[in-house]
Amino acid sequence: MTAEAPISAGAEFCVVCGRSDRPVVDGECADCFVKHHPLVGVVDYPTVVLCPTCGAREVGRHWERAGAPTLLTPEDLLPLLRPLEEVGIRRVEWEEVGANPLVRDMRAVVHARFRGLERATAVEFQVHLEHRTCPECSRKSGHYYTAIIQLRGPEGRPVGRHHDDRPRLHRLWDRELADARSEWRKALSWEEARPEGWDFYLVDTVAARALARWLKGRLRATLSESPTLFSRKDGRDIYRVTYCLRVPRPPPSPGAAEPRTGPARARSGSSDEDSGRVER
Repeated sequence: MTAEAPISAGAEFCVVCGRSDRPVVDGECADCFVKHHPLVGVVDYPTVVLCPTCGAREVGRHWERAGAPTLLTPEDLLPLLRPLEEVGIRRVEWEEVGANPLVRDMRAVVHARFRGLERATAVEFQVHLEHRTCPECSRKSGHYYTAIIQLRGPEGRPVGRHHDDRPRLHRLWDRELADARSEWRKALSWEEARPEGWDFYLVDTVAARALARWLKGRLRATLSESPTLFSRKDGRDIYRVTYCLRVPRPPPSPGAAEPRTGPARARSGSSDEDSGRVER
């Protein structure tokens, strides 16, 4: 009968299972540790605050991801997990197992690396939804604005002819806006038709200035700026700025008839050419 080799005095072994062929931390190997220590937990009160109007999420003291869907995504859920210090999360498989308007029951299968080995652990928890209007949507709903972009036709148009330009100007606006930066489009609040063209109201002066200057080049327009004192805050003047873009009319197509610029000349009903008679 062969006796087992004694464990040397300096060897570390797991105080639970007795194994000495695995790394030991605080007297336990990794297999024994995970049996009574969850590798991944969740925050105390899992909550996602979202704007019901634009879908933005409140993260800390600011809002981000405007335009995101109101459905929860991994980007919303992953920050709610709390892995142990030694755990590195590789990937997570999410499943919604129950829902009501204000609570989502989630199940996450977390694939993580712990002490050199890949492990999978399941976590189930509830996510509470809070609907809160973000500051930007609140300003828009109250018709708050800091800047106006005015889209106008060329100067010198006869009175009463400006209405002819409005459909053309709005088509140009829609066409160019599709290529504009998302942060510029996000700053738009509402629009109003004017006898001379269109007024577009924005909640961000910096975005309005950048958009107006960009449109100037795209439309080959002239641009003027006009600040107006709005209020004072902390001893500083607060201005609303109006940017006026005047868009030239396109040149007439070749062969098109020139528009009549003066009054029509009166024609005599007794002329020889009109009557066809020849006096003798």
